[in-house]
Amino acid sequence: MSKKLTTLTDEELIKEFQDFNTLEAYEILVKRYKDPLTNFVYRFVGDKDVCTDIVQDTMIKFYLNKDSYKSFAKFSTWIYTIAGNLAKNELKRRKRRTILSLHNDDEEKSLQIEDKSFIMPDRATDNQIKSGMIQKALLKVKEVYREVVILRDIQNLSYEEIAEITGLSIGTVKSRINRGRTQLQKLLSNIYKE
Repeated sequence: MSKKLTTLTDEELIKEFQDFNTLEAYEILVKRYKDPLTNFVYRFVGDKDVCTDIVQDTMIKFYLNKDSYKSFAKFSTWIYTIAGNLAKNELKRRKRRTILSLHNDDEEKSLQIEDKSFIMPDRATDNQIKSGMIQKALLKVKEVYREVVILRDIQNLSYEEIAEITGLSIGTVKSRINRGRTQLQKLLSNIYKE
Protein backbone atom coordinates (compact mmCIF):
# COMPACT_ATOMS: atom_id res chain seq x y z
CA MET A 1 0.00 0.00 0.00
CA SER A 2 1.11 3.47 -0.75
CA LYS A 3 2.53 5.28 2.27
CA LYS A 4 0.86 8.48 1.11
CA LEU A 5 -2.65 6.98 1.05
CA THR A 6 -2.38 5.43 4.52
CA THR A 7 -1.75 8.87 6.01
CA LEU A 8 -4.96 10.34 4.57
CA THR A 9 -8.08 10.92 6.66
CA ASP A 10 -11.19 8.85 6.02
CA GLU A 11 -12.78 11.75 4.19
CA GLU A 12 -9.71 12.23 1.98
CA LEU A 13 -9.66 8.52 1.16
CA ILE A 14 -13.32 8.39 0.14
CA LYS A 15 -12.74 11.47 -2.04
CA GLU A 16 -9.79 9.68 -3.66
CA PHE A 17 -11.98 6.62 -4.25
CA GLN A 18 -14.84 8.73 -5.66
CA ASP A 19 -12.69 10.90 -7.93
CA PHE A 20 -10.12 8.40 -9.22
CA ASN A 21 -11.69 5.01 -8.40
CA THR A 22 -8.53 4.20 -6.43
CA LEU A 23 -9.15 0.68 -5.16
CA GLU A 24 -6.33 1.06 -2.65
CA ALA A 25 -8.21 3.90 -0.92
CA TYR A 26 -11.27 1.64 -0.64
CA GLU A 27 -9.16 -1.18 0.82
CA ILE A 28 -7.64 1.12 3.45
CA LEU A 29 -11.10 2.25 4.54
CA VAL A 30 -12.31 -1.35 4.70
CA LYS A 31 -9.35 -2.26 6.92
CA ARG A 32 -9.98 0.74 9.18
CA TYR A 33 -13.67 -0.01 9.65
CA LYS A 34 -13.98 -3.79 9.46
CA ASP A 35 -13.28 -4.47 13.16
CA PRO A 36 -15.21 -1.51 14.64
CA LEU A 37 -18.23 -2.31 12.44
CA THR A 38 -18.03 -5.99 13.33
CA ASN A 39 -18.07 -5.10 17.02
CA PHE A 40 -21.00 -2.70 16.54
CA VAL A 41 -23.10 -5.10 14.45
CA TYR A 42 -22.36 -8.13 16.67
CA ARG A 43 -23.46 -6.22 19.75
CA PHE A 44 -26.62 -5.24 17.90
CA VAL A 45 -27.66 -8.62 16.41
CA GLY A 46 -25.81 -11.07 18.68
CA ASP A 47 -24.94 -13.60 15.97
CA LYS A 48 -21.40 -13.88 14.59
CA ASP A 49 -22.35 -15.40 11.23
CA VAL A 50 -25.08 -12.84 10.58
CA CYS A 51 -22.72 -10.11 11.76
CA THR A 52 -20.07 -11.17 9.23
CA ASP A 53 -22.67 -11.09 6.45
CA ILE A 54 -23.91 -7.64 7.47
CA VAL A 55 -20.39 -6.18 7.59
CA GLN A 56 -19.64 -7.67 4.15
CA ASP A 57 -22.91 -6.25 2.82
CA THR A 58 -21.97 -2.88 4.32
CA MET A 59 -18.64 -2.90 2.47
CA ILE A 60 -20.35 -3.91 -0.78
CA LYS A 61 -22.91 -1.10 -0.39
CA PHE A 62 -20.06 1.30 0.36
CA TYR A 63 -18.28 0.18 -2.83
CA LEU A 64 -21.37 0.33 -5.04
CA ASN A 65 -22.75 3.57 -3.59
CA LYS A 66 -19.52 5.49 -3.04
CA ASP A 67 -20.89 8.48 -4.92
CA SER A 68 -23.82 8.87 -2.53
CA TYR A 69 -21.38 9.89 0.23
CA LYS A 70 -21.37 13.68 0.61
CA SER A 71 -18.34 15.46 2.03
CA PHE A 72 -20.32 17.50 4.58
CA ALA A 73 -20.73 14.36 6.75
CA LYS A 74 -18.02 12.35 8.45
CA PHE A 75 -17.25 9.10 6.65
CA SER A 76 -17.65 7.16 9.92
CA THR A 77 -21.20 8.48 10.30
CA TRP A 78 -22.07 7.40 6.77
CA ILE A 79 -20.67 3.87 7.08
CA TYR A 80 -22.17 3.30 10.55
CA THR A 81 -25.54 4.40 9.16
CA ILE A 82 -25.31 1.78 6.41
CA ALA A 83 -24.32 -0.96 8.89
CA GLY A 84 -26.98 0.11 11.39
CA ASN A 85 -29.72 0.04 8.76
CA LEU A 86 -28.69 -3.43 7.59
CA ALA A 87 -28.64 -4.67 11.21
CA LYS A 88 -32.12 -3.22 11.85
CA ASN A 89 -33.41 -4.90 8.69
CA GLU A 90 -32.02 -8.22 9.93
CA LEU A 91 -33.79 -7.82 13.26
CA LYS A 92 -37.06 -7.05 11.45
CA ARG A 93 -36.62 -10.20 9.33
CA ARG A 94 -36.04 -12.25 12.49
CA LYS A 95 -39.21 -10.90 14.09
CA ARG A 96 -41.23 -11.85 10.99
CA ARG A 97 -39.70 -15.36 11.00
CA THR A 98 -40.43 -15.80 14.71
CA ILE A 99 -44.04 -14.73 14.27
CA LEU A 100 -44.47 -17.18 11.40
CA SER A 101 -42.96 -20.07 13.35
CA LEU A 102 -45.11 -19.35 16.39
CA HIS A 103 -48.29 -19.66 14.31
CA ASN A 104 -47.36 -23.00 12.79
CA ASP A 105 -50.15 -25.27 14.04
CA ASP A 106 -49.16 -28.23 11.86
CA GLU A 107 -46.66 -29.63 14.34
CA GLU A 108 -46.16 -29.33 18.04
CA LYS A 109 -42.72 -27.81 18.34
CA SER A 110 -41.16 -25.69 20.97
CA LEU A 111 -39.27 -22.69 19.74
CA GLN A 112 -35.60 -23.26 20.53
CA ILE A 113 -33.07 -20.50 20.25
CA GLU A 114 -29.41 -21.37 20.34
CA ASP A 115 -27.56 -19.34 22.96
CA LYS A 116 -24.35 -18.41 21.20
CA SER A 117 -23.27 -15.97 23.88
CA PHE A 118 -22.80 -18.61 26.63
CA ILE A 119 -19.13 -19.30 27.30
CA MET A 120 -17.94 -22.33 29.27
CA PRO A 121 -16.12 -21.05 32.36
CA ASP A 122 -13.37 -23.68 32.08
CA ARG A 123 -12.57 -22.47 28.55
CA ALA A 124 -12.76 -18.74 29.06
CA THR A 125 -11.15 -16.01 31.06
CA ASP A 126 -13.14 -13.98 33.52
CA ASN A 127 -13.37 -11.11 31.03
CA GLN A 128 -14.84 -13.37 28.35
CA ILE A 129 -17.50 -14.61 30.76
CA LYS A 130 -18.43 -11.06 31.73
CA SER A 131 -18.47 -10.03 28.07
CA GLY A 132 -20.85 -12.89 27.29
CA MET A 133 -23.14 -11.85 30.13
CA ILE A 134 -23.11 -8.24 29.00
CA GLN A 135 -23.85 -9.28 25.41
CA LYS A 136 -26.73 -11.49 26.56
CA ALA A 137 -28.17 -8.64 28.61
CA LEU A 138 -27.59 -6.15 25.79
CA LEU A 139 -29.70 -8.25 23.42
CA LYS A 140 -32.59 -7.97 25.90
CA VAL A 141 -32.46 -4.16 25.90
CA LYS A 142 -35.13 -2.65 23.63
CA GLU A 143 -33.79 -2.18 20.11
CA VAL A 144 -34.35 1.60 20.07
CA TYR A 145 -32.15 1.94 23.16
CA ARG A 146 -29.65 -0.79 22.27
CA GLU A 147 -28.40 0.93 19.12
CA VAL A 148 -27.56 4.23 20.81
CA VAL A 149 -25.98 2.53 23.86
CA ILE A 150 -23.72 0.48 21.59
CA LEU A 151 -22.74 3.53 19.53
CA ARG A 152 -21.96 5.57 22.66
CA ASP A 153 -20.56 3.09 25.19
CA ILE A 154 -18.93 0.50 22.95
CA GLN A 155 -18.06 2.44 19.80
CA ASN A 156 -17.31 5.65 21.76
CA LEU A 157 -19.05 7.91 19.26
CA SER A 158 -20.08 11.44 20.22
CA TYR A 159 -23.70 12.41 20.80
CA GLU A 160 -23.52 14.48 17.61
CA GLU A 161 -22.29 11.52 15.54
CA ILE A 162 -25.00 9.28 17.00
CA ALA A 163 -27.64 11.90 16.20
CA GLU A 164 -26.44 11.98 12.57
CA ILE A 165 -26.36 8.19 12.26
CA THR A 166 -29.81 7.66 13.76
CA GLY A 167 -31.49 10.82 12.49
CA LEU A 168 -32.56 11.72 16.04
CA SER A 169 -32.10 14.95 17.94
CA ILE A 170 -29.24 15.09 20.45
CA GLY A 171 -31.78 15.34 23.29
CA THR A 172 -33.52 12.16 22.13
CA VAL A 173 -30.16 10.41 21.76
CA LYS A 174 -29.18 11.31 25.33
CA SER A 175 -32.59 10.25 26.65
CA ARG A 176 -32.45 6.89 24.87
CA ILE A 177 -28.89 6.27 26.06
CA ASN A 178 -29.97 6.90 29.65
CA ARG A 179 -32.99 4.61 29.30
CA GLY A 180 -30.90 1.93 27.61
CA ARG A 181 -28.23 2.11 30.31
CA THR A 182 -30.91 1.84 33.00
CA GLN A 183 -32.39 -1.27 31.33
CA LEU A 184 -28.94 -2.78 30.94
CA GLN A 185 -28.04 -2.11 34.59
CA LYS A 186 -31.26 -3.81 35.76
CA LEU A 187 -30.60 -6.82 33.54
CA LEU A 188 -27.01 -7.10 34.71
CA SER A 189 -27.94 -6.75 38.38
CA ASN A 190 -30.27 -9.75 37.93
CA ILE A 191 -27.49 -11.75 36.27
CA TYR A 192 -25.04 -11.06 39.05
CA LYS A 193 -27.63 -12.06 41.69
CA GLU A 194 -28.00 -15.55 40.17
